[in-house]
Order: sequence, then structure tokens, then C-alpha cells
Amino acid sequence: MKIETMLANRIKSLPVYLFAGIDRMKQEAIRAGKDIIDLGVGDPDLPTPAPIVEQLQRAAEVPTNHRYPSYQGMLSFRQAVAHWYRRRFNVALAPDNEVLTLIGSKEGIGHLPQAFINPGDLALMTSPGYPVYHAGTLFASGRSYFVPLTAENNFLPDLASIPSDIAREAKIFFINSPNNPTAAVADRTFFQKVVEFAKTYNVIICHDAAYSEIFYDVRRPVSFMEVEGAKEVGIEFHSLSKTYNMTGWRIGFAVGNSDVLSALGRVKSNLDSGVFQAVQEAGIAALSLPDEALIAMRHIYQERRDVLVGGLQRLGFKVVPPEASFYVWIPVPSRITSLQWTETLLSRASLMTTPGGGFGKEGEGYIRMTLTTDVDRLKEALHRMEAAGICGT
Repeated sequence: MKIETMLANRIKSLPVYLFAGIDRMKQEAIRAGKDIIDLGVGDPDLPTPAPIVEQLQRAAEVPTNHRYPSYQGMLSFRQAVAHWYRRRFNVALAPDNEVLTLIGSKEGIGHLPQAFINPGDLALMTSPGYPVYHAGTLFASGRSYFVPLTAENNFLPDLASIPSDIAREAKIFFINSPNNPTAAVADRTFFQKVVEFAKTYNVIICHDAAYSEIFYDVRRPVSFMEVEGAKEVGIEFHSLSKTYNMTGWRIGFAVGNSDVLSALGRVKSNLDSGVFQAVQEAGIAALSLPDEALIAMRHIYQERRDVLVGGLQRLGFKVVPPEASFYVWIPVPSRITSLQWTETLLSRASLMTTPGGGFGKEGEGYIRMTLTTDVDRLKEALHRMEAAGICGT
């Protein structure tokens, strides 16, 4: 049986998932005996806070938690999300219909197009951008229109540049702040323009806010939900993965427009069976942690940011220090592609980075490094680059 000939067209049209390809490169280098410093995938190296782990241990011993959970998520978890949004953003949410529990925000983002995109329908998203926006659209047999993110516009989408006929045709628009991979941060004024855009063109806004709690210099990012009218036109995705170092726990949530969440919930109820209740109880413990726990984490990332960015600048790279997220967006030397530069860093310095071209056409000319490695290894990475004669000029 030739399975390859039986694949659905949607599978054939999918690009290789960026981080799967990077992991293969990394494993090949490790098998060759290299000591790899991994600055590629954004997987926090800091431990999950102890109160969260302890709550999971307690909850896992409760027999009722071993049964199917609610598709919508435990009410107590959704109440914790609503309380956190009130405390963090001063946003009021109704836990019964304006909060939906997810198996990580990636899952919700990937499933959202299934609720709204018919074959041939159009979704807007940014380039560079998180690959799942495009993949989810392809799985729904939709079309993607990429809005460029450029340095000239501070890596924010220029809404006025979107042709009016494209905007009228679009059904959903994925935006992301703090941004992965560029680390750009949108302000309240930008989000107000997004609301106006959505109302003008009848587009559902899907804001990915996975990195809202990783910020520096006390420049606290705003939530899309803080802006008047946001709840009328869209939803916001968040995850406990980056905020509380829980990438493997697979728990997140979406908040906002109840009709949009209801449609997403209908997709999910047919495709998954919810989040293990013990993990949801651990999520409640996470959302209840005092601010001090996150402040300590930010201090660690800020020290790493300053070490890495300062070192890269000394090597001649024109790097702008990120205001948020744990990513550094780095221009590559001219006359070389981002993938070639990634391969150069791997072969000459045993450094694993992410080529910007994997995030979309507009990501070409950049690589992304993460801050999910301790300071000593970051210093070693810079030393290796200097020793290998790798510079930004």
C-alpha cells in the first residue's frame, strides 16, 4: 500500500513544522558529538513553581479527577482566569461564557479556523508570525493573507496597508503581542485601531497574548481586552506555558466574545475531551500566585537579555533589546539567508538558533535567539561566536 499517494491535499500543502525541522538539525549535531547550546525553541528552562507542582500531586490523588472533565473546563478554573484578568488587566469576564479552557493556547489557535473558515475563505495573519496561524487555516482549507511586519513600522502590522477588498473578504485576523518572533509590543492606541478595523470590515480578531507576562523595565504590556469594544469583535488567547514555566502541562484559555468562544467550544467538544482536572487545579494554583513569583522570573530573563544583547552588539549585530517576550530578533549579515546563517552558527559555534524565514517571507534576513538558557551558557555562546570570527558586519 502506497500511503503517500493517499494523503489528503491539506497535509501535502502543509510546510514542515518549523521546530520539528530545527529539532532534527539539533539531534544530528548531538549524535555527531557536539556540545550544542540551544537558543532555538522557546521552552523555559526555569522550573515550574513548587506550589503548582504540589497542587497537582494533591489533585492527582482525588479519584473524581480521574474521570472525563468538562469540555468547557472546570468552573473553578474559569473563575480563576476571570479573577486573574480582573487583577492583572482590570477586565471583567463572565466565567460561564467568556472563558474557555484549552489544552494549551496552540490547540485553541489551531482549532479556531475550523469554526469559521470554509474552503476558500480568507484569514489574515502577520509575517513573520507563529506558524500555527497558517497551519490552522490550511487545515480548514482556507487561504492565508500575510500582513508584513517591518522594522520601519516597529514590527507591528500596518492596518492601512491591507487592501480594502482583502479586508472585506477576510473572516478572522490573527495578531500577536508581545510578538513571536520579533518581540514587538503593541500599545493601547494600536489595539483601538484594531477594534475600528474589525468593526469596519466585520473581521473576528484573534489576539495571541502568550507572552504578556514576560516583560522588562516595568513596561507592562496591555491586553487587547482592555480596549473598549474588543470583546465585541474578538477573543484573546493565553497560556500558562510561558507565564508559569508549564510548557509540558498543556493548559491555556481563551477569553472574550462569547459567540466566538461558543463556536470554538463546539469544535473542541467534537475533537477532544478537555484538560485533566488535576492539571486545571494546578492551573488555579498558578493563577493565584503572588506577583513576586513572576517578578523573580522577569529579573532572570532581563539579566539574560542584557548579557546576550550586549554581547551581540559588541560583535557588531544591530540588535534592539526586546521590551517583552524571551526572544531576541537579530538581523543576519547581507548576502546570506537566515537558514544559511543558522547552519553557520551550528557548524562553526555549535549554536542552535531559529531561521527567521521559517516564520514567513518577511522573517527572511533575521534569526531568532531565545533567553531560555542560563547566563553562563549565553556567555559561552558569545565566546564561541567571537572565537569563530562570527560577527554582524
